[in-house]
Amino acid sequence: MANGFSLGSFSRPGRSVTAPPRAGWRSPHPPRYPSWGVSAQSEDRVPVSKRHRPPVVAVTGAASGVGRAFLSKVASSADFRRVVAIDAQRGDVTDVTWRVLDIRDPLLANRISDVDVLVHLAGDFSLDGDPAERRAYNLRAAQTVLTASAAARVRRVVLVTSAMVYGADADNPVPLPEDAPVAAESDTGVVGDHLEIESLVRRSLRAHPGLEVVVLRPAALVGPEVDTVVTRHFEAPRLLVVKGCLPRWQFCHVDDLVSALELAALGHVNGVVAVGSEGWLEMEQVEEISGVRRFELPAGLTFSTAQRLHRLGITPAPATDLHYVVYPWVVDCATLRAAGWKPAWTNDAALRELMTYREGKHAVVGRRLSGKDATLTAAGATVAVIGTAAIVRAARRKKKI
Repeated sequence: MANGFSLGSFSRPGRSVTAPPRAGWRSPHPPRYPSWGVSAQSEDRVPVSKRHRPPVVAVTGAASGVGRAFLSKVASSADFRRVVAIDAQRGDVTDVTWRVLDIRDPLLANRISDVDVLVHLAGDFSLDGDPAERRAYNLRAAQTVLTASAAARVRRVVLVTSAMVYGADADNPVPLPEDAPVAAESDTGVVGDHLEIESLVRRSLRAHPGLEVVVLRPAALVGPEVDTVVTRHFEAPRLLVVKGCLPRWQFCHVDDLVSALELAALGHVNGVVAVGSEGWLEMEQVEEISGVRRFELPAGLTFSTAQRLHRLGITPAPATDLHYVVYPWVVDCATLRAAGWKPAWTNDAALRELMTYREGKHAVVGRRLSGKDATLTAAGATVAVIGTAAIVRAARRKKKI
């Protein structure tokens, strides 16, 4: 899969990927592809009288998760003329206009004809479901939103992917600039979904040059309903590190993502926008705050074992997802900072909150364990981190039943 435009390239041994365009990139000649931010066409087609009115905003995935959090924030905001909530089921937020439909329905264009800005937050990023079904849903939803928005002449679409698209690597600068190349490996994991969604955005901008699209890339998310490779990492009895490289940790609380989404919906930021707490935590700080100690292993052993466990169906995520808990992928939120945005949550506070969600949960290499499995796993520190013989035996027993 092509990961980017021909505005620059980035290569590492064995792979070559392309960089996304810089927000606000300009050239003395017309660019081959449209930029990710405000387009001249979209501004020209909107009457001046409408540009200064509060916009009508629609939110997909509005009944739960980040969608509900954003909907609650903007429901009574004077910055929006009206708020439209879109989901397959009606949610509990009041003072908004609910439109119940499957976000993949081509008739979506008819339901958003009165909308100025669409914030797309409907998605399935669960770790335990079927990867092919998950990806099919996410890509169909994103494609429908982009096509319907162009057809309905929606001025701006805001999507959320992840800072994971930059890739996690021992050689990454800390922090990564927002215009750093997209260097993640495309695989069956959630990061592969994010890469495909961003590819859809680029194709949509070529097909619909009048459409504005803003892509928010949050750091490791923290919140009440967030369940990711990173959050499960902190459910393990020990924190895995690989020899020769310590991770740096940056988090993004859902509250801060919501406030960044609001700025994007109002047009205060454009293009590719990184979102996260200021700075980062060193491993020693993470151990002190979490109360969980590290366990160090060679990189080769760690990734080869994780890959075998994934092939056996024992762990939900591919081995490449382990990169995001052992290598740095800290981002510099320069665009938001320039817009006057400041995160309400520090990395310390976000990690402390994350640890409150850990109680009663046990995971090893991203795999959730039952109470019995967790007891067996915790008996050995080494196997507790990279997968245990007890887990393998339990998985084989299930397959025989």
